[in-house]
Amino acid sequence: MSASPAASVRSSSITTHPGAPTSGASPTFGFAAALTPAVSFYTSLSTSSCGARQRTSVFFLSASAISTTTWLVTSATSWRVTSTTPRVSKPSQPLPARMLFSTVSWCLSTRPSREKSMPAAMAPPPTPPGAITTTLTSSSGLATASSASTGRPIAPRISLSFRPIRIALGRQAAVIVAWGGETFPWQNLQTRNDQVHLLTIFITWAGLRLLQSILDAGTQYSLVTRETKLLGARMVLKSFVAIAWTVAFSVLYAQIWDQRDRDRRWSQAANQRIVNFLEAAIMFILPELLAVLLFILPWVRNFIEKTNWSILYVLTWWFQSRIFVGRGLRECLMDNLKYSCFWIMVLIAKFTFSYFLQIRPMVAPTKALIDLPNVQYEWHEFFSRTNRFGVVILWLPIVLIYLMDIQIWYSIFSSFVGALVGLFSHLGEIRDVHQFRLRFQFFASALKFNLLHEEQQSHGRGSLQNRFRDAVNRLKLRYGLGQPYKKIESNQVGPSRFALIWNEIIQTFREEDIISDHEVELLELPPHIWNIRVIRWPCILLCNELLLALSQAMEWKVDDRQHWRQISKNEYRRCAVIEAYDSIKYLLMHIIIEGTEEHAIIARLFDEFDGWIQAEKFTIEFNTLVLQNIFDQLVILLDTLVKQNKDKAVNILQTLYDIATRDFPQIKKTKEQLKALGLAPRGSGGLLFENVVVLPDEQDENFYRQVRRLQTILTSKDSMHNVPKNLEARRRIAFFSNSLFMNMPRAPRVDKMQAFSVLTPYYNEEVLYSKEQLQIETEDGISIIFYLQKVYEDEWANFLERMRREGMVDEEELWNKRCRDLRLWVSYRGQTLSRTVRGMMYYYRALKMLAFLDSASEIDIEKGATILTSPGFSRRNSNLNGLQDGGESKRQKFSRTGSRVSLLFKGHEHGTAMMKYTYVLACQIYGSQKDKNDARASDILYLMKKNEALRVAYVDEVKSGRDEVQYYSVLVKYDQQLEKEVEIYRVRLPGPLKLGEGKPENQNHALIFTRGDAVQTIDMNQDNYFEETLKMRNLLEEYSHTYGARKPTILGVREHVFTGSVSSLAWFMSAQETSFVTLGQRVLANPLKVRMHYGHPDVFDRLWFLSRGGISKASRVINISEDIFAGFNCTLRRGNVTHHEYIQVGKGRDVGLNQISMFEAKVSSGNGEQTLSRDVYRLGHRLDFFRMLSFFYTTVGFYFNTMMVVLTVYAFVWGRLYMALSGLENSIKNTADSTNNAALGTILNQQFVIQLGLFTALPMIIENSLEHGFLPSIWDFLKMQIQLASMFYTFSMGTKAHYYGRTILHGGAKYRATGRGFVVEHKKFAENYRLYARSHFIKAIELGVILTTYASYSPVAKNTFVYILLTISSWFLVVSWIMAPFVFNPSGFDWLKTVYDFEDFMNWIWYPRLISTTSEQSWEKWWSEENDHLRATGLWGKLLEIVLDTRYFFFQYGIVYQLKISSGSQSVAVYLLSWIFVVAAVGTFVLMDYARDKYAAMKHIKYRTIQASVILLVVFVIVLLLEFTSFEIIDIFTSLLAFIPTGWGLISIAQVIKPFIESSVLWDSVVAIARLYEILLGVFIMAPVAFMSWMPGFQEMQTRILFNEAFSRGLQISRILTGKKENTI
Repeated sequence: MSASPAASVRSSSITTHPGAPTSGASPTFGFAAALTPAVSFYTSLSTSSCGARQRTSVFFLSASAISTTTWLVTSATSWRVTSTTPRVSKPSQPLPARMLFSTVSWCLSTRPSREKSMPAAMAPPPTPPGAITTTLTSSSGLATASSASTGRPIAPRISLSFRPIRIALGRQAAVIVAWGGETFPWQNLQTRNDQVHLLTIFITWAGLRLLQSILDAGTQYSLVTRETKLLGARMVLKSFVAIAWTVAFSVLYAQIWDQRDRDRRWSQAANQRIVNFLEAAIMFILPELLAVLLFILPWVRNFIEKTNWSILYVLTWWFQSRIFVGRGLRECLMDNLKYSCFWIMVLIAKFTFSYFLQIRPMVAPTKALIDLPNVQYEWHEFFSRTNRFGVVILWLPIVLIYLMDIQIWYSIFSSFVGALVGLFSHLGEIRDVHQFRLRFQFFASALKFNLLHEEQQSHGRGSLQNRFRDAVNRLKLRYGLGQPYKKIESNQVGPSRFALIWNEIIQTFREEDIISDHEVELLELPPHIWNIRVIRWPCILLCNELLLALSQAMEWKVDDRQHWRQISKNEYRRCAVIEAYDSIKYLLMHIIIEGTEEHAIIARLFDEFDGWIQAEKFTIEFNTLVLQNIFDQLVILLDTLVKQNKDKAVNILQTLYDIATRDFPQIKKTKEQLKALGLAPRGSGGLLFENVVVLPDEQDENFYRQVRRLQTILTSKDSMHNVPKNLEARRRIAFFSNSLFMNMPRAPRVDKMQAFSVLTPYYNEEVLYSKEQLQIETEDGISIIFYLQKVYEDEWANFLERMRREGMVDEEELWNKRCRDLRLWVSYRGQTLSRTVRGMMYYYRALKMLAFLDSASEIDIEKGATILTSPGFSRRNSNLNGLQDGGESKRQKFSRTGSRVSLLFKGHEHGTAMMKYTYVLACQIYGSQKDKNDARASDILYLMKKNEALRVAYVDEVKSGRDEVQYYSVLVKYDQQLEKEVEIYRVRLPGPLKLGEGKPENQNHALIFTRGDAVQTIDMNQDNYFEETLKMRNLLEEYSHTYGARKPTILGVREHVFTGSVSSLAWFMSAQETSFVTLGQRVLANPLKVRMHYGHPDVFDRLWFLSRGGISKASRVINISEDIFAGFNCTLRRGNVTHHEYIQVGKGRDVGLNQISMFEAKVSSGNGEQTLSRDVYRLGHRLDFFRMLSFFYTTVGFYFNTMMVVLTVYAFVWGRLYMALSGLENSIKNTADSTNNAALGTILNQQFVIQLGLFTALPMIIENSLEHGFLPSIWDFLKMQIQLASMFYTFSMGTKAHYYGRTILHGGAKYRATGRGFVVEHKKFAENYRLYARSHFIKAIELGVILTTYASYSPVAKNTFVYILLTISSWFLVVSWIMAPFVFNPSGFDWLKTVYDFEDFMNWIWYPRLISTTSEQSWEKWWSEENDHLRATGLWGKLLEIVLDTRYFFFQYGIVYQLKISSGSQSVAVYLLSWIFVVAAVGTFVLMDYARDKYAAMKHIKYRTIQASVILLVVFVIVLLLEFTSFEIIDIFTSLLAFIPTGWGLISIAQVIKPFIESSVLWDSVVAIARLYEILLGVFIMAPVAFMSWMPGFQEMQTRILFNEAFSRGLQISRILTGKKENTI
């Protein structure tokens, strides 16, 4: 076992890994696409010299399946050769090469390299934080050195081998096939000419291999040394072989057409040329045949990769080099089959859609556009001789959609597959109270089967016989088959054990205040008391059953047997009748003094009833119509007993006696007969029951609880579907109940289970909310406590009820002696450390109870039931719950659990639980917090006092000399006997802890203090539930089961996002996260086999990971998303990650838009860094084709495709703008109108296919349908749309695209602290502007300007309906990106706040930049920091940024030709002359800025003179232009659309070249112009916000959208009360 990476010695020397990440799996499907048509073509030629028609549908399916995204749109105008070869220049600087050089190398690589052979288990662990690592890559990798201090790769390393070779070939084949114009592809391949055209894909394939080999050599030549001469030889040989194949295919293809032209038909000789070509093609794809064979036989592939035989290395030398990790990753054949079938179906659907709805419809318009004559361009067109640039513009959006829409198809198919897997896992079978009622009678058997240990399990566990028996038993259990799984009675021990567990669960619900005291009585399972002969079901199940039985007895005129048969059809009704009868009998006998005559009469009366019931003659002897009168009197009696009114109870008993003896019997008896039967007093003195009724003392809580229960059974008339009232309580009950019937391993004894630990990293977040934090009010007068009282209104009422039960008299006590109770209540509803600790300590509580049940005998259970029902127990138990703010010394005083079962423990339970469970809290700066007397330190100490299994690990800094500091990892606990914190371990560290990323470093240093076989990683914003902790030992048993080819090393656990009720944004985020952590991860684990570690709360095989580098990589920047790298490391080292949904853990998410955006920015940047990491690189190359597709589209591919969606919008609107301003669209429209050409009309009315993105919401709908029902899920989806969920998700898409793209281009990922507080305060406009200006506002304004310009100059846009169809999606994106930060901002449309926000924004803009200023204070400081990434990027990054910024100049180029002053000229001089205005405008501004700085303060008159002169000069120039040119006033406004974007482009370029001009006088002018632009942008964005704030009604609507109904109501009340107070004063 290795020590923690953080605890190992760190060295400053360079650590060089002797291997390199290289390409992985060989292609497994692309060759099949080429082989299928080739073989069929070859067969047809051998049977017919004339080239008979052949079926080509097989070709279409194969060729479609090979293309998973796009490479290029291959022009099919020339039918001779359609090969395309993208060219990329060699990079000279590191970072931007990711976008060019290495990207193509990544895309084209098909062969892995292998590092020096070494078993995966012995491979070097992840580099310790702080070590500088130089990684040498080979094949298609790039020489890279990364430093933990900078985190930036010295040279780019792209991750995935995505095989766009197949993509280019598939796209080329699809265009060739579709060019014929027929409906179906096989109709376009009827002639030999069309068939031969397809052979060009082999020329393209060979050419792309040549390009790949050149890129490999260009990026990896530095790896060639004296020791790696063979690597250089292989690079050269691959290039020569690729050249040879390219030349050979080109020559053979040319010979085919040469022979065809000479013979003027497809002669035998021409067909023989084709045969020769196909023979060469078969030889070309022989390696691909071998790859498919190894794919079909995965164990052979694993054997070859894991074996170190030299002969195998020689044979595979051409394809791959040796590698430490990533060897033997193939799954078993069945798993291969499952995920291969999944992706084959996805690809067939995707390419069928692409062919029929994307490619084929565009063929006719493309032909028409190419042949379009006499195009009248309205500007100087550099490509006027051809319309092919217009074809590119037309096809570009389709190409980009083709590139990303496979993500949509994946969402669709994964939704249905995930639902199918969920159905087979029995998810969602219990959703509501009705289904809960149907299954509850089998709960005891289910709980005993799954959660309680059985001795006979220990022998032969895991054998085939036991597995079969368990499967049969589960089937019986689920459907109530077989004797052991039928109805249970109260005298069975199993139900008693179940009652203890169930009641403990309900007790924890009450402690958490999610149910009330009354609901506890309705939900609990009472023990076997009062001589009741049946199991006492919870009242919630018995509601209305007795009334139904009573009405049946009164209305039906049948004998006893038929009555009872009908009643017994419903188990709950049968039990309700028996329990009511037995309870009434016991109650009457209990309150009447034993030994009295009345007591004997009651006993004799019930004996008579019992006798007639046994004889089945009850309905004969008694009048059932009188039952209603008896029932009414009993109800009154119970109400009287609850109120403890003894006198009234005596009167009711007398009435009941009269009814029972006089009215009830069918045959009336005289008084003498009654006396003879013992049913009447023998004496004549006094009234019956007058002096013999004794009511128990009010301290006997259990007696009155049973009376209330009986009263509920008798009087409940509704179905109690709303019990419990709290939705969270209902959800937890439903999930736990459902999980009892799901497949899970049998539980071992606690003392034989695997020990485990929980590890939680903590830095400086909230532990407990302080009293001051609860009382602080926002500008609206909203405090945290007020906010929570409205959001959790029912839980607040339950809390007050609990406090009153514990002795609170006045609510003012909550702010005094019960202040800690209030702080805990608030903290348990936030994302605080105390909430996490409470949840994780449920493990300890559950293990203690399960240890007791493991060893408890039947006598112990019965004795325990007696103790728990003894008089005064509840009062004694509640005394244990008292928590005071002072320093209590007893452990019980700190325990808030109030566990009833703990009173039954024998003494060994605590020790057993401590041996099996430890909770380590990695509080990194706890030592410094103690030194500073930080309140957080005292709160952490309080948590240790409360929880004896809690340990705290922190880093202690000890000064050993004048300048020397020693660092120690320290583990402490609270000793209950010594009543102080004691130190357990102290481990000296070689240096400071935080060298890499903080969170993984924190986990690494504390990992050595964990114990046991497993460790569960829990984040600080998580929660746990007692009922779920009962299943932990079942989960740990999963390590002994095999899933596919391997046993699991990470157990994935389902999460529940508990922050969904806070606001609409939290609901949207919760719904999005829920679909991923349930359905998404379910599909990733089965059938795709690519589930990684996406964060907490997965359970790690502790020993496995300790010997393979730990659970966290901590290199700075590159490992900013540290969680998923544990999954990467696990998969690369032949681990197995599974997902289990019978257990869940709570998870908090960000609840405000700014918090959510910062979180998504961090994750998106992290995914950008993942794309550049060696881990993703290796996985992309070593996984097989289909598994690699799964991996790509569920990790970095999701963010890549999100970026492609945004790029598609840009391509669409820029393309439309080009067509409108150039005049091409006008020519197309004129031709279409004159010739009625439907193909050209298709161009103009092309639908934007972004709307397909709606299907990405399908997983959320499907998962909700599975677990909550179809109609509720549809209703929730509609409510989300009403609350503007689409606006939020569109805004979120922009966040992901911006930060992922910027990280890929420039790097610069960094940790962003999001904060996890409650969002109840208004965010100022300046704060929103700082956060969203570059990621959303600028881009939205750019798109808005394009759409506006298009509407002004497009002939198509004159038709409003057509314009709306073309641009509605783009306009929605523009509105969402601009308005979302204000729509989802509390009080975002308040007029006064809007005014104050604008003043604050202007102050921020003009605040001077000083040394001590921050970006929150000064615009100039923020502007500089916002462009920091441009300083870190290399030359190629700067050049690419400049190229992207030149797009703003296109506005000027297009619009100046539309000005009246141009007089219709199309000369390029018009554009060049327009720069005179730009220079003049910039010069004027610089002059005015200079004059303001020099003369405005001291020489004001001179400054005004200069201003007047400039104004007069401008007016004079305008007059001259009006007089002597075609200039018109409208040109002034039109030119703004041209020159304002140009100015922004110049500023953007100036920011890129800042190092060269910062020291010149020009830079001050750049800053001044940039400030002016920022002011204009701010005013433009603020305008719609100000309008909506000024208009009445928007503020109330926005509040209702943002918060739930209760808080909206409470907020308005608060404002009214505040106003009244002010008026009063």
